[in-house]
Amino acid sequence: MSAITEKQVLEALKNVMEPDLKKDLVSLNMIKDVCIEKGSDISLSVELTTPACPMKDHIRNACVTAIRKHLPEAGEITVNLLAKVTSNRSCGGHGEKTNPLPDVGNIITVGSGKGGVGKSTVAVNLAISLAMTGAKVGLIDADLYGPSIPTMFGLENKRPEVVNQTIMPIEKYGVKLMSIGFLIESDNPVIWRGPMASSAIRQFITGVDWGELDYLIVDLPPGTGDIQLTLVQLLPISGAVIVTTPQDVALTDVAKAVTMFRKVNVSLLGLIENMSYYLLPDGTKDYIFGKGGGEKFAKAQGIPLLGSIPIGSIIREGGDEGKPVVVDSPESEAANAIITSAGEVARQVSIRNAVACSHQP
Repeated sequence: MSAITEKQVLEALKNVMEPDLKKDLVSLNMIKDVCIEKGSDISLSVELTTPACPMKDHIRNACVTAIRKHLPEAGEITVNLLAKVTSNRSCGGHGEKTNPLPDVGNIITVGSGKGGVGKSTVAVNLAISLAMTGAKVGLIDADLYGPSIPTMFGLENKRPEVVNQTIMPIEKYGVKLMSIGFLIESDNPVIWRGPMASSAIRQFITGVDWGELDYLIVDLPPGTGDIQLTLVQLLPISGAVIVTTPQDVALTDVAKAVTMFRKVNVSLLGLIENMSYYLLPDGTKDYIFGKGGGEKFAKAQGIPLLGSIPIGSIIREGGDEGKPVVVDSPESEAANAIITSAGEVARQVSIRNAVACSHQP
């Protein structure tokens, strides 16, 4: 029996499709380091487009199945999963817009039409969830009038270092952080007109040493004001995540945020429904604010529903104590829902990057 060749392995893997991009892994150049030992033992790596890929187990199993089917003489099969976060910067995906952060692969805004929907809680836990997968992540607290990031990370009294007139972001849980809350006393209100707020946001972007990042998450203030417009004008935004609660009054305001992003040509990655339900002790769900509002809204708007996060004291306590739920209670239903949502966010970014680059000459 002749030894299996690398060419045969690649031919077999041409039958494995990337679920989102609808092309085979070989054509997408995702197969790396094919090695055949003892004539029939096969090892290879699959380079995913994000370490948070929610389809990674499916892809691994599909590779093994394809090799077994087309090369039944194969012995032991080892499929390693690597990750290289994609960006559409290299293929000109943002047109002629000047990029003040060339070392940041993807910039994701997290917004809502109104306050009180848990937007900052979602942004914090999304950022940490992505960092937990091995991605390089930063988080800007752009809610200048109500900064909550220092509290949620347990850093209320922390002050950033300044080196050569550049602010060094504070890092915790693997996430680089910047917030106006690090620069003022916690009980001092920020009383600024629009131009001053816009200037502060510009400083957070151009005056901070963010270094190399896969994802920079921007926690926006509620509404559709100066800060949102400044960010959109200044940065090549990869996409926006919208956070809402299920009730109609929240969804009405969220519709305004969706309209704003569309008017300024920011891609909508999808919707996260927060406070979707309360998990009762017997395991059943109590839909306190109504059921299915986010799903219906997402469908009507033609955007993905990225996840549904339950309401519960475990999330609130984690935020108040500086120990976000994905860190403090990673096995909880709430944490699992957020981690799943983070995977979907990363997935949508990868899809849009691939589509943008495929359209470039």
